[in-house]
Amino acid sequence: YSSSEEEPEPEEEGGSRGGGTQGTPGASAGRPRLPVPAGLPGDPDPEEAVSDDSSRHGGRVRGFPHERGNWATHVYLPYIAQEEFLELLELLVSHARTFVPSLAAMEEFHLSLSQCVVLRYHWIEPFVRSLRERLAAFHRFFCVADQVKVYTNQNKTRTFIGLEVSAGHFQLLELVSEVDGVLEEFDLPTFYKDPSFHISLAWCVGDLAGRLEGQCLRELQDIVDGFEESAFLLRIQWEQIRCKSGNKYFSFPLR
Repeated sequence: YSSSEEEPEPEEEGGSRGGGTQGTPGASAGRPRLPVPAGLPGDPDPEEAVSDDSSRHGGRVRGFPHERGNWATHVYLPYIAQEEFLELLELLVSHARTFVPSLAAMEEFHLSLSQCVVLRYHWIEPFVRSLRERLAAFHRFFCVADQVKVYTNQNKTRTFIGLEVSAGHFQLLELVSEVDGVLEEFDLPTFYKDPSFHISLAWCVGDLAGRLEGQCLRELQDIVDGFEESAFLLRIQWEQIRCKSGNKYFSFPLR
């Protein structure tokens, strides 16, 4: 799920429940703020003014107001779902809907390395260039995402069911450190402190974590633990990092 108008926005995942201290630290103090250049005649600006009518996209609420020239930007590890993963997802969502009928399964999957932040169009190219330089040395690695967890976003407007990483946390923190370094260069908010790395599976509008925790969560974990392919399926090799800025995608292959 990305920053487009018709999909859940990534800045709303991984809130205060289940994820440790998921605050939103700002950029490092003392760094000089980069000057934002004024808009230039003829600059590409595909993100036209849009309506924030939440009924158009499942009741979801923007994490920040839309402004012309601002590009919602997100850095993440993409996960390409296999058929067996979708079978497990169907089992989990079907069961969870007996507790929260409004749950919707995710259609795309990823593990976030940043919050969703706002970039001016003019900063996309230098931002991506800095990311590419900082991430060039990283090798492919495995992690295990097999712990079912419930999350809410920071303003409690959405609830998520996700698979939390139980192995590979250190490598993910190293990646986040480099991504944070780029964010600080542009005076943008860095990632959460003590993040709970996870792949979101399903979501619903509102703070319904109370219905999903406890008995529901235990039963969902039993489904994951008992799934025939789970040990193999949920050991994930990450091969690339992506950055989405507005309608632009950038890929950074791992070595």
